[in-house]
Amino acid sequence: MEVSESGRAGVQAYSRRRAWPDSGTWVHCQRGVTLIELVVSIVILSVAAAGIMMVMTRTVLSSADPMLREQATAIAQSYMEEILTQPLTDPDGGEVNGPEGGETRATYDDVWDYHGIANSAGALDQNGGSVAGLEGYNIAVAVSTANLGPGAGSPAVRIAITVTHDGQAGINVPVVAYRLN
Repeated sequence: MEVSESGRAGVQAYSRRRAWPDSGTWVHCQRGVTLIELVVSIVILSVAAAGIMMVMTRTVLSSADPMLREQATAIAQSYMEEILTQPLTDPDGGEVNGPEGGETRATYDDVWDYHGIANSAGALDQNGGSVAGLEGYNIAVAVSTANLGPGAGSPAVRIAITVTHDGQAGINVPVVAYRLN
């Protein structure tokens, strides 16, 4: 059975096949994507999106670190300023390298009284009251004698303050100062 030219044109209009010019060979033309191509593209896009989300999660988790570090530095500097305003030795005499019996931070009267402070409940003001918003910080103070070398001529102490944070292992801010008489 022969197909006339008009019949061939009608079939061609409704078929997705096209003939190559001058060859008479029928070729299947594709209009869209196959299921496999669609699945592969979804997998590739999912892997790319997962990688981007991992980077964003890491960035968001560490975005608070600079603020915590700045607060820890400010706490350490505040404690250091308070300590450095005190005399080197006890004005009443009888230094015990720590607070004398019955003394509280509000009544500390020399640098050595601050030795051994370990505030694990957060930053405290001079009167012992907690500072709102800074409960997660831990403050440790150590005062020790310092040898500044020959010819220094006066006694000196080394004051070391370390501030850490409960929730961030990477927050460890040491501040050290020397006090001469």
